[in-house]
Amino acid sequence: MINLKNTPPYGLDDLREIMALLRSPDGCPWDREQTHQSIRRNMLEEAYEAAEAIDEGDPEHLKEELGDVLLQVVFHARMAQEAGQFTLDDVIDGVCQKLIYRHPHVFAGEESQDALATWNARKRQETAQRTTADAMAAVARALPALPRPEKL
Repeated sequence: MINLKNTPPYGLDDLREIMALLRSPDGCPWDREQTHQSIRRNMLEEAYEAAEAIDEGDPEHLKEELGDVLLQVVFHARMAQEAGQFTLDDVIDGVCQKLIYRHPHVFAGEESQDALATWNARKRQETAQRTTADAMAAVARALPALPRPEKL
């Protein structure tokens, strides 16, 4: 048995520790055997369940589903850390850098009449999308059948 402090409310560091314990030799056999591919569907399902909770307008349901999405992020990041690829902190750092870069009107004092246009322009710069073909190639191939052509 693994001892974990039982003093809610828990925070991100607690979640990180719980996932590490679940993946450890003394943890859960099911959690240890998972791979990015084996839980890929779970990530998609949780994202759709969060979208459904948004559509329902139910904050309690949304809170639960966002927790499930966060669990998937932490799970994948933990597996990547174990493989020496990246950590949850790397994920967090990357998204913080992205948010700062794509919001120059907030973080760099630049004028912006259209924040969405600035966001999209900076996204195209980051991903070296110079042509329409480049932008189309950047659309996720894993999107469902109807949203993908809409995005294209």
